[in-house]
Amino acid sequence: MNELKSIRKYFKPIQPSVSENDDEISYQEAQPYKEIENYVYCFWQLKTQKSLDQDYSYRVVSDGCIDIFFDHRRPAESFIMGFCRKYTEFQIGKEFDYIGIRFLPSAFTHLYGVDAKTLSNQSQELHKILPNFSDWIKSDIKPSDSLQTILKALNEKIIGCLKNKVVHCDHRFLDALNLIFQKNGYLDTEKDLNTGLSSRQLRRIFNYYIGTTAKSFSNVVRFQYILNARPSKQSLKEDKLYFDVGFFDQAHFIKDFKRFYGVIPSEAFN
Repeated sequence: MNELKSIRKYFKPIQPSVSENDDEISYQEAQPYKEIENYVYCFWQLKTQKSLDQDYSYRVVSDGCIDIFFDHRRPAESFIMGFCRKYTEFQIGKEFDYIGIRFLPSAFTHLYGVDAKTLSNQSQELHKILPNFSDWIKSDIKPSDSLQTILKALNEKIIGCLKNKVVHCDHRFLDALNLIFQKNGYLDTEKDLNTGLSSRQLRRIFNYYIGTTAKSFSNVVRFQYILNARPSKQSLKEDKLYFDVGFFDQAHFIKDFKRFYGVIPSEAFN
């Protein structure tokens, strides 16, 4: 759907989960088929290369997205995670092979009609939200399947859903969303999002499609903009990147960053 294509153009949600030099755990992303690229940002896999000595603590940073995921070894157990206003940490054991779908902001609700607010700040079992999708994963995906086989099946499953659905978009909401992206999250949502929605309508529609308010979502977009800039520790001291996106001083920037990431910027960009 062309109405949603600008979301992918402007927004690149990063999950800097695992170091590229980690020889115990691998993380990779795969692009969706073109037919669903306006809905799915990527498919991803988080996998142990060997059994770990202790349980792994996996940190998920705030990215504004909704994810469906499951353990390849036990496809019967599938989950969904909504918008998170701060980082989240999971203890996921010594061996795992998680495969997931990262939906672009608002895309999950546009596709499946689920109120995003009911998913926010939590992970829950997928069968409670989309029982048919959960049953399909359980029956059609096998532990013996290769990653490429699974990615093909996931792409085709979502394409099938899209073919059988007429997606309706509120252009006032999409205009507001695009303004947030174009400003890298740095704007006054009460004054600058003048797209024909009242303050009450704006709150209601962002809660429904995103899972939070326009202001809270803008803060995550600003955080993700900084992640995409990939500043070095030295440039964080010199460039004053945080001033460009509305932080008053470094202390304010560090506090906000840590809430979304879980560590201070100098540790994150080390």
